[in-house]
Amino acid sequence: MTAGALPAEPAVPAESADDRAGGGPLTALTGLTTRGRSFLAAGVAAAVCAFVLGQEDLLRVGLLLAVLPLVCTVVLYRTRYRVAGSRRLDPERVPAGSEARVQLRIDNVSRLPTGLLMLQDRVPYVLGPRPRFVLDRVEAGGRREVSYRVRSDLRGRYPLGPLQLRLSDPFGMCELTRAFSAYDTLTVIPRTEPLPPVRLSGEASGYGDGRHRSLALAGEDDVIPRGYRHGDDLRRVHWRSTARYGELMVRREEQPQRARCTVLLDTRAIAHVGAGPDCAFEWAVSGAASALTHMLERGFSVRLLTDTGSSVPGEGSGGFAGSGQDSSEAAGLLMDTLAVVDHSDGGGLSRAYDVLRRGNEGLLVAFFGDLDEEQAAIAAKMRRRSGAAVAFVLDSELWAPGAQEHGPVDERLRLLREAGWTALPVRPGALLADLWRLAGQERTHAKAAPGGAAGPAGGWS
Repeated sequence: MTAGALPAEPAVPAESADDRAGGGPLTALTGLTTRGRSFLAAGVAAAVCAFVLGQEDLLRVGLLLAVLPLVCTVVLYRTRYRVAGSRRLDPERVPAGSEARVQLRIDNVSRLPTGLLMLQDRVPYVLGPRPRFVLDRVEAGGRREVSYRVRSDLRGRYPLGPLQLRLSDPFGMCELTRAFSAYDTLTVIPRTEPLPPVRLSGEASGYGDGRHRSLALAGEDDVIPRGYRHGDDLRRVHWRSTARYGELMVRREEQPQRARCTVLLDTRAIAHVGAGPDCAFEWAVSGAASALTHMLERGFSVRLLTDTGSSVPGEGSGGFAGSGQDSSEAAGLLMDTLAVVDHSDGGGLSRAYDVLRRGNEGLLVAFFGDLDEEQAAIAAKMRRRSGAAVAFVLDSELWAPGAQEHGPVDERLRLLREAGWTALPVRPGALLADLWRLAGQERTHAKAAPGGAAGPAGGWS
């Protein structure tokens, strides 16, 4: 089965599960309950005492006690229940710390009513205890639906299932387990927070003005005209193409070039100290998710990049486009990637720098961990290929007391600012929305100040 709204799983005979697992009638004896084993032991003991004492009546009682659990086991094993199970997740992706609802459905597709059914779904321990339900009786062709909720403070991808059914006889002598083979996956994505709209360098939207627009024609010899439409300005008529095609042709309008944004996430293990949902690395992942979501909503083409130089599978050369039909799908792919991102073994940012220097990336938003002098110099060089650059530097000395020191955080921020970055320290408990607004203010002040190193014009919002 797959996540989301699902059709019922094809009906599977209950007894076929044990057959697939290599079980048989003798294996079914392992399903005897405490009551069944007690009856069997009491029956054997009574039979032995009857043989020693020569009491035929006691022998009959012993045989009855011993045979009853065996008969219940055989009858339960040969009972041909046909049940189908399905699972539905709502939602498929859930932010860390939020709940998701899992709905289970059991259909009795046989002609006989079932006996007592105990339903259990396998879930990882981080999602909570295993849910168990008791279904008294499901009539022929009947259906039962139950639901439970799962919650995790840790992002990741967690399997749900397979679904297990425990069949029991009316006397409670034997219980047999049958399992379905299908399972679903719950994706716990990082928490995101809404960010305020901030204008840098006069940029008001993802499409931009002035330098973010490009003509569809580069010159007289490189024109891509189109047919004349009612209302077109006659001054835009391209006479050479008109003579060639025998009908009025006009130059295409100026086409907006979508503003681009790259979000760089520093995943180096040596740059982040600590673990758990409140550690510095999780804050950086959550911040990257918030920035990506915000930029997509503002119409930017966004790209996620890590220190290893890798990006999201399926991402185009220009990143994922926002404000389009595929915007929600792009956001889902980005969140799926961030849901499973982990520490890298690399010790530097050189791979990410190699990717960034291949072209103008527009706005660059980086979430750095601890930087030594060498890595701060590499980060400073990343600024050269971006229109505007904002860095959020997590101070490991504050996030994890006793962490290895690479120099005062003010020195690292100074190196970045001298290279044109808008660099801000991130302390425990800081809200990205407040830092986002502060970054916009500092960027504006740097542009207005005489000799301010704000770099070339480039916008973000």
